[in-house]
Amino acid sequence: MRGELRDRVASGVAWNMAEKAGSMLLQAVVSLVVLRLLMPEDLGVMAIPTVFSALALVVVDSGFSQTLIRKDAPTQGDYKSVFLFNIVVSLLLYVLLVALAPVAARFYDMPVLTRIAPVLFLLLPLNALCVIQNTIFTRQFRFALISKVVFISTLAGGLVAVAMALAGCGVWSLVGQRVTAMGTKAALFWALSDWRPRALYDGGALRRMAPYSTRLLATDLIASVYNNISQLFVGRMYSADTLAYFNQAQKLKELPVTGTVQSVQNVTFPALAKIAEDGPKFAESYRQMVLVVTFVMFPAMAGLNAVAHDFFAVFLGAKWMPIVPYFRIACLGGLFAPVAMISYNVLKVKSNGSVIVRLEVAKKLVMTGILALTIPRGPIAITWGLAAAALFEMAINFGATRRYTLFTTGCFLRTLLPAAAASGLMFGAILLLERWTAFQPALALLVKTALGAGIYVAVAAALRFEAFGVAVGLMKKFIRRG
Repeated sequence: MRGELRDRVASGVAWNMAEKAGSMLLQAVVSLVVLRLLMPEDLGVMAIPTVFSALALVVVDSGFSQTLIRKDAPTQGDYKSVFLFNIVVSLLLYVLLVALAPVAARFYDMPVLTRIAPVLFLLLPLNALCVIQNTIFTRQFRFALISKVVFISTLAGGLVAVAMALAGCGVWSLVGQRVTAMGTKAALFWALSDWRPRALYDGGALRRMAPYSTRLLATDLIASVYNNISQLFVGRMYSADTLAYFNQAQKLKELPVTGTVQSVQNVTFPALAKIAEDGPKFAESYRQMVLVVTFVMFPAMAGLNAVAHDFFAVFLGAKWMPIVPYFRIACLGGLFAPVAMISYNVLKVKSNGSVIVRLEVAKKLVMTGILALTIPRGPIAITWGLAAAALFEMAINFGATRRYTLFTTGCFLRTLLPAAAASGLMFGAILLLERWTAFQPALALLVKTALGAGIYVAVAAALRFEAFGVAVGLMKKFIRRG
Protein backbone atom coordinates (compact mmCIF):
# COMPACT_ATOMS: atom_id res chain seq x y z
CA MET A 1 0.00 0.00 0.00
CA ARG A 2 2.74 2.43 0.96
CA GLY A 3 4.75 1.57 -2.15
CA GLU A 4 1.70 2.11 -4.33
CA LEU A 5 0.98 5.46 -2.68
CA ARG A 6 4.60 6.54 -3.06
CA ASP A 7 4.55 5.65 -6.77
CA ARG A 8 1.28 7.49 -7.33
CA VAL A 9 2.58 10.56 -5.53
CA ALA A 10 5.87 10.53 -7.44
CA SER A 11 4.07 10.09 -10.74
CA GLY A 12 1.62 12.84 -9.82
CA VAL A 13 4.39 15.22 -8.82
CA ALA A 14 6.22 14.50 -12.07
CA TRP A 15 3.13 15.16 -14.16
CA ASN A 16 2.29 18.29 -12.21
CA MET A 17 5.84 19.57 -12.53
CA ALA A 18 5.76 18.95 -16.26
CA GLU A 19 2.39 20.66 -16.65
CA LYS A 20 3.35 23.56 -14.41
CA ALA A 21 6.66 24.00 -16.21
CA GLY A 22 4.89 23.91 -19.56
CA SER A 23 2.11 26.22 -18.40
CA MET A 24 4.61 28.56 -16.74
CA LEU A 25 6.66 28.83 -19.92
CA LEU A 26 3.51 29.31 -21.98
CA GLN A 27 2.18 31.98 -19.62
CA ALA A 28 5.57 33.67 -19.54
CA VAL A 29 5.72 33.81 -23.34
CA VAL A 30 2.13 35.07 -23.57
CA SER A 31 2.71 37.62 -20.83
CA LEU A 32 5.86 38.96 -22.47
CA VAL A 33 4.20 39.20 -25.88
CA VAL A 34 1.10 40.89 -24.48
CA LEU A 35 3.11 43.23 -22.26
CA ARG A 36 5.18 44.28 -25.25
CA LEU A 37 2.05 44.97 -27.31
CA LEU A 38 0.05 46.75 -24.62
CA MET A 39 0.72 49.91 -22.67
CA PRO A 40 1.45 49.75 -18.92
CA GLU A 41 -1.80 51.63 -18.22
CA ASP A 42 -3.79 48.70 -19.72
CA LEU A 43 -2.23 46.30 -17.24
CA GLY A 44 -2.86 48.75 -14.41
CA VAL A 45 -6.57 48.91 -15.25
CA MET A 46 -6.81 45.11 -15.32
CA ALA A 47 -5.19 44.79 -11.88
CA ILE A 48 -8.22 46.26 -10.08
CA PRO A 49 -10.99 43.85 -11.21
CA THR A 50 -8.52 40.96 -10.93
CA VAL A 51 -8.31 41.63 -7.20
CA PHE A 52 -12.09 41.39 -6.79
CA SER A 53 -12.34 38.24 -8.92
CA ALA A 54 -9.61 36.59 -6.83
CA LEU A 55 -11.51 37.32 -3.64
CA ALA A 56 -14.80 36.16 -5.13
CA LEU A 57 -13.31 32.85 -6.31
CA VAL A 58 -12.27 32.09 -2.74
CA VAL A 59 -15.82 32.69 -1.54
CA VAL A 60 -17.30 30.54 -4.33
CA ASP A 61 -15.27 27.55 -3.19
CA SER A 62 -15.57 28.36 0.55
CA GLY A 63 -13.11 25.61 1.43
CA PHE A 64 -15.52 22.82 0.46
CA SER A 65 -13.34 21.35 -2.31
CA GLN A 66 -10.45 20.86 0.12
CA THR A 67 -12.86 19.39 2.66
CA LEU A 68 -14.02 16.86 0.07
CA ILE A 69 -10.41 15.94 -0.73
CA ARG A 70 -9.66 15.50 2.96
CA LYS A 71 -12.82 13.47 3.66
CA ASP A 72 -12.48 9.68 3.79
CA ALA A 73 -15.43 8.78 1.57
CA PRO A 74 -17.53 11.66 0.20
CA THR A 75 -21.00 10.66 -0.96
CA GLN A 76 -22.71 11.68 -4.19
CA GLY A 77 -24.95 13.83 -2.01
CA ASP A 78 -21.87 15.63 -0.68
CA TYR A 79 -20.69 16.36 -4.20
CA LYS A 80 -24.08 17.61 -5.40
CA SER A 81 -24.55 19.83 -2.34
CA VAL A 82 -21.18 21.51 -2.85
CA PHE A 83 -21.82 21.84 -6.59
CA LEU A 84 -25.15 23.61 -6.06
CA PHE A 85 -23.58 25.83 -3.40
CA ASN A 86 -20.80 26.82 -5.79
CA ILE A 87 -23.23 27.66 -8.59
CA VAL A 88 -25.61 29.72 -6.46
CA VAL A 89 -22.85 31.69 -4.72
CA SER A 90 -21.04 32.34 -8.00
CA LEU A 91 -24.18 33.79 -9.61
CA LEU A 92 -24.93 35.98 -6.61
CA LEU A 93 -21.37 37.32 -6.56
CA TYR A 94 -21.44 37.88 -10.33
CA VAL A 95 -24.53 40.09 -10.03
CA LEU A 96 -23.05 41.95 -7.05
CA LEU A 97 -19.68 42.66 -8.68
CA VAL A 98 -21.22 43.82 -11.95
CA ALA A 99 -23.55 46.13 -10.02
CA LEU A 100 -20.61 47.60 -8.07
CA ALA A 101 -18.39 48.07 -11.14
CA PRO A 102 -19.54 51.67 -11.82
CA VAL A 103 -18.67 52.60 -8.23
CA ALA A 104 -15.17 51.15 -8.61
CA ALA A 105 -14.79 52.89 -11.98
CA ARG A 106 -15.48 56.28 -10.40
CA PHE A 107 -13.33 55.59 -7.33
CA TYR A 108 -10.27 54.64 -9.39
CA ASP A 109 -11.06 57.00 -12.30
CA MET A 110 -11.05 54.04 -14.71
CA PRO A 111 -14.30 54.21 -16.74
CA VAL A 112 -13.45 51.06 -18.70
CA LEU A 113 -14.07 48.96 -15.57
CA THR A 114 -17.82 49.33 -16.09
CA ARG A 115 -17.57 47.83 -19.57
CA ILE A 116 -15.26 44.92 -18.85
CA ALA A 117 -16.88 43.79 -15.58
CA PRO A 118 -19.87 41.89 -17.09
CA VAL A 119 -17.50 39.83 -19.23
CA LEU A 120 -14.57 39.35 -16.85
CA PHE A 121 -16.68 38.24 -13.90
CA LEU A 122 -18.09 35.36 -15.96
CA LEU A 123 -15.02 33.67 -14.45
CA LEU A 124 -17.08 33.00 -11.33
CA PRO A 125 -19.87 30.79 -12.73
CA LEU A 126 -17.46 29.15 -15.20
CA ASN A 127 -15.17 28.17 -12.35
CA ALA A 128 -18.08 26.93 -10.25
CA LEU A 129 -19.07 24.54 -13.03
CA CYS A 130 -15.86 22.51 -12.77
CA VAL A 131 -14.83 22.58 -9.10
CA ILE A 132 -16.33 19.15 -8.35
CA GLN A 133 -14.80 17.47 -11.41
CA ASN A 134 -11.37 18.81 -10.47
CA THR A 135 -11.88 17.62 -6.88
CA ILE A 136 -12.85 14.10 -7.98
CA PHE A 137 -9.87 13.81 -10.33
CA THR A 138 -7.59 14.98 -7.53
CA ARG A 139 -8.96 12.34 -5.16
CA GLN A 140 -8.37 9.74 -7.88
CA PHE A 141 -4.77 10.91 -8.41
CA ARG A 142 -5.54 11.57 -12.09
CA PHE A 143 -2.98 14.33 -12.24
CA ALA A 144 -1.88 13.58 -15.79
CA LEU A 145 -5.42 14.36 -16.96
CA ILE A 146 -5.66 17.51 -14.85
CA SER A 147 -2.28 18.64 -16.18
CA LYS A 148 -3.38 18.24 -19.78
CA VAL A 149 -6.61 20.14 -19.17
CA VAL A 150 -4.80 23.04 -17.49
CA PHE A 151 -2.20 23.23 -20.24
CA ILE A 152 -4.76 23.21 -23.06
CA SER A 153 -6.82 25.84 -21.27
CA THR A 154 -3.78 28.03 -20.76
CA LEU A 155 -2.85 27.63 -24.42
CA ALA A 156 -6.34 28.58 -25.59
CA GLY A 157 -6.39 31.69 -23.39
CA GLY A 158 -2.90 32.65 -24.49
CA LEU A 159 -3.72 32.39 -28.18
CA VAL A 160 -6.80 34.57 -27.72
CA ALA A 161 -4.81 37.16 -25.75
CA VAL A 162 -2.07 37.44 -28.37
CA ALA A 163 -4.54 37.59 -31.26
CA MET A 164 -6.60 40.31 -29.57
CA ALA A 165 -3.50 42.29 -28.56
CA LEU A 166 -2.24 42.18 -32.16
CA ALA A 167 -5.68 43.40 -33.27
CA GLY A 168 -5.34 46.41 -30.97
CA CYS A 169 -7.97 45.36 -28.43
CA GLY A 170 -5.99 46.73 -25.49
CA VAL A 171 -7.24 45.67 -22.06
CA TRP A 172 -9.90 43.48 -23.68
CA SER A 173 -7.18 41.05 -24.75
CA LEU A 174 -6.52 40.34 -21.06
CA VAL A 175 -10.23 39.86 -20.40
CA GLY A 176 -10.49 37.50 -23.35
CA GLN A 177 -7.50 35.52 -22.12
CA ARG A 178 -8.92 34.82 -18.68
CA VAL A 179 -12.49 34.05 -19.74
CA THR A 180 -11.36 31.79 -22.60
CA ALA A 181 -8.98 29.86 -20.35
CA MET A 182 -11.62 29.31 -17.68
CA GLY A 183 -14.33 28.43 -20.20
CA THR A 184 -12.07 25.91 -21.92
CA LYS A 185 -11.16 24.35 -18.59
CA ALA A 186 -14.83 23.99 -17.59
CA ALA A 187 -15.78 22.47 -20.95
CA LEU A 188 -12.94 19.95 -20.88
CA PHE A 189 -13.63 18.85 -17.31
CA TRP A 190 -17.30 18.26 -18.12
CA ALA A 191 -16.41 16.36 -21.29
CA LEU A 192 -13.83 14.15 -19.55
CA SER A 193 -15.71 13.48 -16.32
CA ASP A 194 -18.61 11.07 -15.94
CA TRP A 195 -19.82 12.83 -12.78
CA ARG A 196 -23.16 14.58 -13.07
CA PRO A 197 -25.27 16.13 -10.26
CA ARG A 198 -27.89 13.33 -10.34
CA ALA A 199 -27.89 12.36 -6.65
CA LEU A 200 -30.56 13.51 -4.26
CA TYR A 201 -29.75 16.77 -2.54
CA ASP A 202 -28.43 16.19 0.97
CA GLY A 203 -29.47 19.16 3.07
CA GLY A 204 -27.17 18.25 5.94
CA ALA A 205 -24.01 17.71 3.85
CA LEU A 206 -22.90 21.33 3.92
CA ARG A 207 -23.62 21.61 7.64
CA ARG A 208 -21.46 18.56 8.36
CA MET A 209 -18.56 19.93 6.30
CA ALA A 210 -18.99 23.53 7.45
CA PRO A 211 -16.83 23.53 10.61
CA TYR A 212 -13.66 22.68 8.68
CA SER A 213 -14.52 24.42 5.40
CA THR A 214 -15.50 27.72 7.01
CA ARG A 215 -12.16 27.85 8.82
CA LEU A 216 -10.40 27.31 5.51
CA LEU A 217 -12.61 29.97 3.93
CA ALA A 218 -11.70 32.43 6.66
CA THR A 219 -7.98 31.82 6.32
CA ASP A 220 -8.00 31.74 2.50
CA LEU A 221 -10.09 34.90 2.34
CA ILE A 222 -7.86 36.73 4.82
CA ALA A 223 -4.79 35.62 2.87
CA SER A 224 -6.33 36.68 -0.44
CA VAL A 225 -7.30 40.10 0.92
CA TYR A 226 -3.81 40.79 2.20
CA ASN A 227 -2.15 39.39 -0.91
CA ASN A 228 -4.12 41.85 -3.04
CA ILE A 229 -4.92 44.83 -0.85
CA SER A 230 -1.69 46.67 -1.67
CA GLN A 231 -2.78 46.81 -5.32
CA LEU A 232 -5.96 48.61 -4.34
CA PHE A 233 -3.98 51.26 -2.44
CA VAL A 234 -1.41 51.69 -5.21
CA GLY A 235 -4.19 51.95 -7.79
CA ARG A 236 -5.91 54.66 -5.76
CA MET A 237 -2.83 56.69 -4.78
CA TYR A 238 -0.65 56.39 -7.89
CA SER A 239 -0.99 56.30 -11.65
CA ALA A 240 -2.17 53.27 -13.64
CA ASP A 241 1.29 52.68 -15.10
CA THR A 242 2.87 52.67 -11.62
CA LEU A 243 0.26 50.11 -10.57
CA ALA A 244 1.19 48.07 -13.64
CA TYR A 245 4.92 48.02 -12.73
CA PHE A 246 4.11 47.04 -9.15
CA ASN A 247 1.49 44.43 -10.07
CA GLN A 248 3.30 42.84 -13.00
CA ALA A 249 6.50 42.46 -10.99
CA GLN A 250 4.55 40.41 -8.45
CA LYS A 251 2.76 38.41 -11.15
CA LEU A 252 5.91 37.57 -13.11
CA LYS A 253 7.61 36.50 -9.91
CA GLU A 254 4.61 34.34 -9.06
CA LEU A 255 4.81 32.33 -12.30
CA PRO A 256 7.68 30.11 -11.11
CA VAL A 257 6.73 30.35 -7.43
CA THR A 258 3.09 29.33 -7.77
CA GLY A 259 3.75 26.83 -10.54
CA THR A 260 6.39 24.93 -8.62
CA VAL A 261 4.58 24.91 -5.29
CA GLN A 262 1.24 23.89 -6.76
CA SER A 263 2.86 21.02 -8.66
CA VAL A 264 3.84 19.58 -5.27
CA GLN A 265 0.85 20.72 -3.23
CA ASN A 266 -1.83 19.48 -5.62
CA VAL A 267 -0.47 15.97 -5.21
CA THR A 268 0.74 15.99 -1.64
CA PHE A 269 -2.43 17.32 0.01
CA PRO A 270 -4.47 14.18 -0.75
CA ALA A 271 -1.38 11.99 -0.25
CA LEU A 272 -0.48 13.48 3.13
CA ALA A 273 -4.09 13.15 4.21
CA LYS A 274 -3.72 9.38 3.76
CA ILE A 275 -0.62 9.14 6.00
CA ALA A 276 -1.56 11.80 8.55
CA GLU A 277 -1.51 9.26 11.40
CA ASP A 278 1.97 7.90 10.56
CA GLY A 279 4.17 10.47 12.37
CA PRO A 280 7.64 9.49 11.07
CA LYS A 281 6.45 8.98 7.49
CA PHE A 282 4.52 12.24 7.54
CA ALA A 283 7.53 14.21 8.84
CA GLU A 284 9.80 12.69 6.21
CA SER A 285 7.33 13.52 3.43
CA TYR A 286 7.13 17.09 4.74
CA ARG A 287 10.94 17.34 4.76
CA GLN A 288 11.24 16.03 1.20
CA MET A 289 8.68 18.55 -0.06
CA VAL A 290 10.70 21.39 1.45
CA LEU A 291 13.89 19.85 0.10
CA VAL A 292 12.71 19.59 -3.49
CA VAL A 293 10.92 22.95 -3.62
CA THR A 294 13.85 24.92 -2.18
CA PHE A 295 16.25 23.08 -4.47
CA VAL A 296 14.27 24.41 -7.44
CA MET A 297 13.08 27.78 -6.18
CA PHE A 298 16.14 29.20 -4.42
CA PRO A 299 18.30 29.24 -7.59
CA ALA A 300 15.33 30.31 -9.73
CA MET A 301 14.62 33.39 -7.61
CA ALA A 302 18.30 34.26 -7.13
CA GLY A 303 18.94 33.85 -10.84
CA LEU A 304 15.96 35.96 -11.90
CA ASN A 305 17.11 38.69 -9.52
CA ALA A 306 20.60 38.63 -11.00
CA VAL A 307 19.51 38.83 -14.67
CA ALA A 308 16.45 41.07 -14.23
CA HIS A 309 17.83 44.15 -16.02
CA ASP A 310 18.99 42.21 -19.08
CA PHE A 311 15.80 40.11 -19.13
CA PHE A 312 13.42 43.07 -19.29
CA ALA A 313 15.68 44.99 -21.67
CA VAL A 314 15.61 42.08 -24.14
CA PHE A 315 11.98 41.00 -23.89
CA LEU A 316 9.98 44.13 -23.01
CA GLY A 317 12.01 47.15 -24.04
CA ALA A 318 12.39 50.63 -22.62
CA LYS A 319 8.76 51.30 -21.68
CA TRP A 320 8.85 48.50 -19.09
CA MET A 321 12.31 49.11 -17.59
CA PRO A 322 10.85 50.84 -14.47
CA ILE A 323 9.60 47.38 -13.44
CA VAL A 324 13.14 46.11 -12.72
CA PRO A 325 13.55 47.32 -9.10
CA TYR A 326 10.07 46.05 -8.21
CA PHE A 327 10.84 42.66 -9.73
CA ARG A 328 14.19 42.27 -7.99
CA ILE A 329 12.67 42.92 -4.59
CA ALA A 330 9.72 40.64 -5.34
CA CYS A 331 12.14 37.81 -6.11
CA LEU A 332 13.42 38.02 -2.54
CA GLY A 333 9.92 37.28 -1.30
CA GLY A 334 9.80 34.39 -3.76
CA LEU A 335 12.57 32.69 -1.79
CA PHE A 336 10.33 32.26 1.24
CA ALA A 337 6.79 31.98 -0.12
CA PRO A 338 7.04 28.35 -1.35
CA VAL A 339 8.11 26.96 2.03
CA ALA A 340 5.41 29.00 3.76
CA MET A 341 2.81 27.50 1.43
CA ILE A 342 4.01 23.94 2.09
CA SER A 343 3.84 24.45 5.85
CA TYR A 344 0.34 25.84 5.46
CA ASN A 345 -0.63 22.72 3.53
CA VAL A 346 0.67 20.57 6.40
CA LEU A 347 -1.49 22.54 8.83
CA LYS A 348 -4.56 21.94 6.66
CA VAL A 349 -3.96 18.20 6.87
CA LYS A 350 -3.00 17.89 10.54
CA SER A 351 -5.05 20.55 12.34
CA ASN A 352 -8.79 20.98 12.77
CA GLY A 353 -8.63 24.42 11.16
CA SER A 354 -8.88 26.61 14.25
CA VAL A 355 -5.12 26.99 14.60
CA ILE A 356 -4.97 28.12 10.96
CA VAL A 357 -7.48 30.89 11.64
CA ARG A 358 -5.55 32.10 14.70
CA LEU A 359 -2.31 31.94 12.75
CA GLU A 360 -3.73 33.95 9.87
CA VAL A 361 -5.05 36.59 12.23
CA ALA A 362 -1.60 36.95 13.82
CA LYS A 363 0.11 37.13 10.43
CA LYS A 364 -2.31 39.70 9.11
CA LEU A 365 -1.91 41.89 12.18
CA VAL A 366 1.80 41.98 11.38
CA MET A 367 0.99 42.59 7.71
CA THR A 368 -1.29 45.47 8.67
CA GLY A 369 1.59 47.10 10.49
CA ILE A 370 3.88 46.57 7.51
CA LEU A 371 1.35 48.11 5.12
CA ALA A 372 0.73 51.04 7.46
CA LEU A 373 4.46 51.76 7.49
CA THR A 374 5.12 51.25 3.78
CA ILE A 375 2.06 52.57 1.91
CA PRO A 376 2.82 56.26 2.67
CA ARG A 377 6.40 55.70 1.45
CA GLY A 378 5.46 54.48 -2.01
CA PRO A 379 5.27 51.31 -4.13
CA ILE A 380 8.97 50.38 -3.72
CA ALA A 381 8.59 50.45 0.06
CA ILE A 382 5.43 48.34 -0.22
CA THR A 383 7.33 45.79 -2.29
CA TRP A 384 10.03 45.58 0.39
CA GLY A 385 7.30 45.14 2.98
CA LEU A 386 5.77 42.23 1.04
CA ALA A 387 9.17 40.52 0.86
CA ALA A 388 9.60 40.91 4.63
CA ALA A 389 6.10 39.56 5.19
CA ALA A 390 6.96 36.46 3.13
CA LEU A 391 9.95 35.76 5.38
CA PHE A 392 7.81 36.20 8.48
CA GLU A 393 5.07 33.97 7.07
CA MET A 394 7.55 31.18 6.35
CA ALA A 395 8.89 31.33 9.90
CA ILE A 396 5.52 31.42 11.66
CA ASN A 397 3.93 28.75 9.44
CA PHE A 398 6.80 26.36 10.02
CA GLY A 399 6.76 27.14 13.74
CA ALA A 400 3.09 26.22 13.91
CA THR A 401 3.69 22.85 12.23
CA ARG A 402 6.19 21.87 14.92
CA ARG A 403 3.37 20.79 17.25
CA TYR A 404 2.00 18.40 14.62
CA THR A 405 5.12 16.81 13.11
CA LEU A 406 8.51 15.35 14.02
CA PHE A 407 10.25 17.70 11.56
CA THR A 408 12.52 19.70 13.89
CA THR A 409 13.82 23.25 13.47
CA GLY A 410 17.41 22.01 13.18
CA CYS A 411 16.45 19.56 10.45
CA PHE A 412 14.49 22.30 8.70
CA LEU A 413 17.51 24.62 8.61
CA ARG A 414 19.80 21.81 7.44
CA THR A 415 17.30 21.10 4.67
CA LEU A 416 17.41 24.72 3.47
CA LEU A 417 21.17 25.26 3.78
CA PRO A 418 22.55 23.38 0.72
CA ALA A 419 20.24 25.07 -1.79
CA ALA A 420 20.70 28.47 -0.12
CA ALA A 421 24.51 28.21 -0.17
CA ALA A 422 24.69 27.01 -3.78
CA SER A 423 22.24 29.74 -4.87
CA GLY A 424 24.33 32.39 -3.10
CA LEU A 425 27.46 31.14 -4.86
CA MET A 426 25.66 31.25 -8.20
CA PHE A 427 24.31 34.76 -7.54
CA GLY A 428 27.76 36.06 -6.58
CA ALA A 429 29.34 34.60 -9.70
CA ILE A 430 26.78 36.31 -11.94
CA LEU A 431 27.37 39.66 -10.23
CA LEU A 432 31.14 39.31 -10.67
CA LEU A 433 30.65 38.52 -14.36
CA GLU A 434 28.47 41.63 -14.72
CA ARG A 435 31.16 43.77 -13.08
CA TRP A 436 34.00 42.45 -15.21
CA THR A 437 32.23 42.37 -18.59
CA ALA A 438 30.11 44.69 -20.75
CA PHE A 439 27.98 42.52 -23.04
CA GLN A 440 24.91 43.63 -24.94
CA PRO A 441 21.70 42.70 -23.03
CA ALA A 442 20.82 39.65 -25.16
CA LEU A 443 24.32 38.16 -24.96
CA ALA A 444 24.63 39.08 -21.29
CA LEU A 445 21.34 37.31 -20.51
CA LEU A 446 22.46 34.18 -22.33
CA VAL A 447 25.92 34.08 -20.74
CA LYS A 448 24.68 34.81 -17.21
CA THR A 449 21.93 32.18 -17.44
CA ALA A 450 24.33 29.52 -18.68
CA LEU A 451 26.93 30.41 -16.05
CA GLY A 452 24.42 30.41 -13.20
CA ALA A 453 22.77 27.13 -14.19
CA GLY A 454 26.14 25.47 -14.77
CA ILE A 455 27.52 26.51 -11.38
CA TYR A 456 24.41 25.44 -9.48
CA VAL A 457 24.07 22.02 -11.13
CA ALA A 458 27.81 21.37 -10.84
CA VAL A 459 27.83 22.19 -7.12
CA ALA A 460 24.70 20.08 -6.49
CA ALA A 461 26.13 17.10 -8.36
CA ALA A 462 29.65 17.40 -6.94
CA LEU A 463 28.44 17.67 -3.34
CA ARG A 464 25.76 15.02 -3.94
CA PHE A 465 22.84 17.09 -2.77
CA GLU A 466 19.99 14.82 -1.71
CA ALA A 467 17.51 16.99 -3.61
CA PHE A 468 19.52 16.53 -6.78
CA GLY A 469 19.02 12.78 -6.56
CA VAL A 470 15.32 13.19 -5.76
CA ALA A 471 14.83 15.53 -8.73
CA VAL A 472 16.61 13.13 -11.08
CA GLY A 473 14.47 10.27 -9.77
CA LEU A 474 11.26 12.21 -10.37
CA MET A 475 12.38 13.02 -13.90
CA LYS A 476 13.14 9.36 -14.66
CA LYS A 477 9.77 8.31 -13.25
CA PHE A 478 8.01 10.89 -15.38
CA ILE A 479 9.82 9.71 -18.53
CA ARG A 480 8.98 6.05 -17.81
CA ARG A 481 5.31 6.81 -17.13
CA GLY A 482 5.05 9.63 -19.69
